Amino acid sequence: MATMESLIGLVNRIQRACTALGDYGGGDNAFSSLWDVLPSVAVVGGQSSGKSSVLESIVGRDFLPRGSGIVTRRPLVLQLQKLEDGQQEYAEFGHMPRRKFTDFALVRKEIQDETDRITGKSRQISPVPIHLSIYSPHVVNLTLIDLPGLTKVAVDGQPESIVEDIENMVRSYIEKPNCIILAISPANQDIATSDAIKLAREVDASGERTFGVLTKLDLMDKGTNALDVLEGRAYRLQHPWVGIVNRSQAEINKNVDMIAARRKEREYFASSPDYGHLSSKMGSEYLAKLLSKHLESTIRARIPSITSLINKSIDEIESELDHLGRPISVDAGAQLYTILELCRAFDRIFKEHLDGGRPGGDRIYGVFDNQLPAALRKLPFDRHLSMQNVRKIVSEADGYQPHLIAPEQGYRRLIEGALNYFRGPAEASVDAVHFVLKELVRKSIGECQELKRFPTLQSAIAGASNESLERFRDESKKTVIRLVDMESSYLTVDFFRKLPQEVEKMGNPGGVNPRENSRENSAGASPADRYADAHFRRIGSNVSSYVNMVSDTLRNSVPKAVVYCQVKEAKQNLLNYFYTQIGKKEGKQLAELLDEDPALMERRQEASKRLELYKKARDEVDSVSWAR
Repeated sequence: MATMESLIGLVNRIQRACTALGDYGGGDNAFSSLWDVLPSVAVVGGQSSGKSSVLESIVGRDFLPRGSGIVTRRPLVLQLQKLEDGQQEYAEFGHMPRRKFTDFALVRKEIQDETDRITGKSRQISPVPIHLSIYSPHVVNLTLIDLPGLTKVAVDGQPESIVEDIENMVRSYIEKPNCIILAISPANQDIATSDAIKLAREVDASGERTFGVLTKLDLMDKGTNALDVLEGRAYRLQHPWVGIVNRSQAEINKNVDMIAARRKEREYFASSPDYGHLSSKMGSEYLAKLLSKHLESTIRARIPSITSLINKSIDEIESELDHLGRPISVDAGAQLYTILELCRAFDRIFKEHLDGGRPGGDRIYGVFDNQLPAALRKLPFDRHLSMQNVRKIVSEADGYQPHLIAPEQGYRRLIEGALNYFRGPAEASVDAVHFVLKELVRKSIGECQELKRFPTLQSAIAGASNESLERFRDESKKTVIRLVDMESSYLTVDFFRKLPQEVEKMGNPGGVNPRENSRENSAGASPADRYADAHFRRIGSNVSSYVNMVSDTLRNSVPKAVVYCQVKEAKQNLLNYFYTQIGKKEGKQLAELLDEDPALMERRQEASKRLELYKKARDEVDSVSWAR
């Protein structure tokens, strides 16, 4: 089983690591605070309550700054470690780990100087703690946090908010369920007016975490005593009250030895007619042992929850760092490799959209199955093959000499004019697929978690992808227009050779019927006029049948061309040009592409620091035998 020294020493080491890495409670809404779950003893008291004297008596040394007004302006984490008798006592600061102080007057000065380094000399307060470890044969293993004294009035040019600021700082420490409250009150004041007890009652109504300390017993009016408080009748706590007799101001001024002051305190209680029956449970030495034992017991009880928090936090932070990505190397080769890996990650997501692994690629099929057929059906063939237009075009094609049997030139002009209409739907299909591909590029960049770190590279990949898509679109448009022009440049001869026998059987698959288009009434017309109407209707019907055949062909060939020129190219060669350009860049240019979002860099740095803290804490816990 672990000793008291190993348990309290364990917490001391973890607390020092917390402060070194910027964790001194409160958290940052992103990471849990390890400091907050570590058991500690917070010393709370109003100004002139004797708080500093109690601490010095426990330590057995004069080492705290003294003066009027607010002297303690930063939390002081005081870690005491007992040495064997005869060993030299010394002090070390967390911010000066390699310097040992044997002159405690210099310790006092360093506390003042270190306070001023953070707060300046403006008497402001700061929540950043000072860590002071004292190694001595005259102490017990104990950790105490000395907090600024509670005050009711701002003085010496202090801001009016100083009263509330101090109370909020003290409250932030003592409201934590793992905090042991050492509430110090002077015996020569009514306990009902004690600032320390008032605040302790608010955060620990049951008194389970509060130890009451009554100072200045020797300064009470003659004929009075503090037995009602010390015996728990005036204000009851779960733990016994402890009375303290501090050095007088005259003794402080004369630098009376603290060890001698302890001896005098013991004699006071032993010989006191009021407190003699309580003497074995009074005094600063008893208080230190009582707190040390209770702190050790509290640490032992909290270790499972501390271990659980450490392991859980390590898993969460490592997962967070995996999400954020590891820091980028400064080596140009490694940077190029990283860029190519990020490009491949984006390209993989883009292909998943096209292949159906992610949604969006089906919209391309929608262009071919819905938009293209709908556009073909809306083409104005009814108007183009109306009786009036057929007669006009055929007549103009014949010139001054009418055709004898088949109006060849009239047919060609009607067909060519009709086929030109197919350009619009063909180009619209290209543009629609281009729009879908651009949207998929945008979505793929947004879904590529690895790329979120690098907004500059994101923009470069997006720009390069869209440039490629523009080239693919241009080539696709040329191809589909060629398909239409090919149909116009060479008509299918067999279709017309079969017309005399089969055109009536073929009907009008496209739904274009010149008979319905022409509402001319032939009633009363001459036989020659009726023959002419039937002739032109037959021409219109024949052309309509041919155009419908071409429409069916283009309905199949345009999607093939678009997929080949745009979709397949985007899937296989979207970033090819970008890769060639990247290979030509120098190290500085590569670094610019990997210029991360500052917020993400800060986030990763904070996560890395916190991970270091928790791993160090885990090692500390594992090093204690009882944790196994």
